[in-house]
Amino acid sequence: MTLSPTGTGEDHSQPGPDRQGETGVRAVVVVPTFRRPAMLADTLASLEAQETSVSFAVVVLENDAAGREGLAVARRVFAARRLTGLAAVEPRQGNVHAINAGFALALERFPAADFFLMIDDDEVATPGWLDLMVKAAEAQDADIVGGPVQPRFHPGAGSQFRRHPVFWPSIDRTGPVAMIYGTGNCLLRRRVFARVGLPALDERFNFLGGGDLDLFDRCRRAGLGFYWVQEALIVETVPPERTRVGWVLRRGMRIGTINRAVERKNAAGMAGRLRILAKDLAIVPAALMRALAVLVRTGNPLAAAHPLAVSAGRLTSALGFEPQPYKAKA
Repeated sequence: MTLSPTGTGEDHSQPGPDRQGETGVRAVVVVPTFRRPAMLADTLASLEAQETSVSFAVVVLENDAAGREGLAVARRVFAARRLTGLAAVEPRQGNVHAINAGFALALERFPAADFFLMIDDDEVATPGWLDLMVKAAEAQDADIVGGPVQPRFHPGAGSQFRRHPVFWPSIDRTGPVAMIYGTGNCLLRRRVFARVGLPALDERFNFLGGGDLDLFDRCRRAGLGFYWVQEALIVETVPPERTRVGWVLRRGMRIGTINRAVERKNAAGMAGRLRILAKDLAIVPAALMRALAVLVRTGNPLAAAHPLAVSAGRLTSALGFEPQPYKAKA
């Protein structure tokens, strides 16, 4: 079975409760997973607990072709008829490959579905999440809907981390927005894929990250409409290793690298390259001013360092360095 235009994997379909057949499903939730079986079980339990009248299915994409622990979790859930859905393996490792395979499989197997949502395998959805997202898409005739991902910190996390911007969404109210920035809590209508094509995410972002930012930037350029539902909450587990100064600074640098990579992809001709160069030259003084403003406003030195980290990531990208956080170790 073809999972994406360029990759194949194994289909492990299982029927779920009250299954009306693939043509009866209106919404599909895609869950890419990689070596987080316990967290995936929590994610699927939160989908099972959805309070909704919308007929939906779940597609789990296992991206660990060797271990397959996530696949085993998903198969148990579907075999117990706790959810309608199917699981498959994407053998090409990487964030983009897994997401692309999930969306492609969902589009293919559920031809009547119009709403395609995504949640990560370290997240849990609140009970009204799916209903709020679908109703917003219908009521607003929105092409793309986003919602907040709220961090859940371990008890030992310090206040400098709990209040750091890398852990919080930049949008905080319901309504139309110019663009959303991540796939951790999103809904895309079928017509979005018809407009931007498949694969949805650009494979050049596979190990760097930012494929979702690039996708939504392309959607914005194509004239598609975005809407935000502040009440459609997803909660993300923040493990202890992410509440360390080094991790937070590296995350800020990666944001700068991704931003520049997306700009570089869309730079047309000499004028576009000159605009990027001008931004590269202006980034350090601008970051210093923003850092000072954040420090005065919050009193949090780590948060104040964030603009500096973003600028550093942009500059190191200009020198040819790009991190690969999604490239797994053997």
